[in-house]
Amino acid sequence: MEALTSALDTLAGEDLAPLFGPALLERLGPLLVAQNRIAAEVARTVRECEVSGAAEHDGLKTMGSWLRGHGHLSDAQAARVVRAGRALAHLPAMAQAFAAGQVTAEQAAVLGRVAEPEHLALAAEQGVDLAAVDAVLTEVAVTRPCADVAKAVRHYLDRLDADGLEPDPTEGRRLVIVKHADGSITGRFDLDAVGGERLQTALEAVVQAGRGAGDERTRSQQLADALVQLCDTALAAGRLPILRTVKPHVVLRIDLDDLADPHAGPGVADLGFGATISAARARWVACDAGITRIVLGPDGVPLDLGREHRVVNAHLRKAVEHRDGGCVFSGCGAPTSWCDVHHLLEWVNGGETSLENSALLCERHHTKVHHGFRVERQPDGRWRTWRPDGTQIRTGPGRTGPSLAAAA
Repeated sequence: MEALTSALDTLAGEDLAPLFGPALLERLGPLLVAQNRIAAEVARTVRECEVSGAAEHDGLKTMGSWLRGHGHLSDAQAARVVRAGRALAHLPAMAQAFAAGQVTAEQAAVLGRVAEPEHLALAAEQGVDLAAVDAVLTEVAVTRPCADVAKAVRHYLDRLDADGLEPDPTEGRRLVIVKHADGSITGRFDLDAVGGERLQTALEAVVQAGRGAGDERTRSQQLADALVQLCDTALAAGRLPILRTVKPHVVLRIDLDDLADPHAGPGVADLGFGATISAARARWVACDAGITRIVLGPDGVPLDLGREHRVVNAHLRKAVEHRDGGCVFSGCGAPTSWCDVHHLLEWVNGGETSLENSALLCERHHTKVHHGFRVERQPDGRWRTWRPDGTQIRTGPGRTGPSLAAAA
């Protein structure tokens, strides 16, 4: 690893300004091969981590969640790495080409679908020569674009289960949402024919009902607006499932001074899932919204309930959600709606039901904290997590090793 890091440092120190087109492309080619080879090692290591249950060391259940929280990968990227790692043992030709840098991480993940348990079982039942399939598909990956690999894999899977039972449509449905730095989101989804028909029917109803003579927006703009309107209608109807005793609603947090000041600048209001918006947009949202006043001090809403109350009330929960923003366990990104309010010092042991003695934890990590792990809020407001052996959990690439900081 030291040699690899040193080589990367050398590359990063090279001055590219004197180089022109052909020389730059000659430099780029080997870098892409090296990127693929590193991706192959990442996938191989992730698979071994998965087999050994390494994620549990940091209080997480799966390597997918570990890659998201500690490696800062997106949901889709983490899933691709895990799938590629699982496929290595079943597709040796692909594994060899991947290790040699001839196959990209994305292609490896697409090929990995062939090695999913249900597909391996079908291949075994039908006497399919998986080695031959592996060789053919790997050749496609080495010589053709990624889109062609996806087509080839799809063709193989369709023929593999041509006469099988009608699949459960819910198993093939996927929705991936990616949040950008400005809080906007993009995504992709896969729906079966019937599910897609339902979505199109609902969207079309909203689009056609709202059409005006002067509406010159594109079709895609109209459909996107219809999707938001469907969400508005569902939230306003109040029939969505209750989460943690709270009716689902859009959460917006803003200081009173910024809400009242018409000249407040951008980036002063926070939404429940982490996006930041301007005061002007916050005032627009607040036009038809209920407003809750939260005073993080002794003179407003009674945040400190003392020993008389064990269960957190609505006022205190809102204050804890406002402060923590989600599960505070290192590497976890669970939203507030998934979380419980945990007593840092247990109530039965003398702990008060107060903001200072509270932490927001998802169900899994609430259980972990009651079985040896520990979370603690630092003077700077940041949360830290310690394992049962006293070592601190650190997140981010290059920060995953055990810390010498022991529990106090």
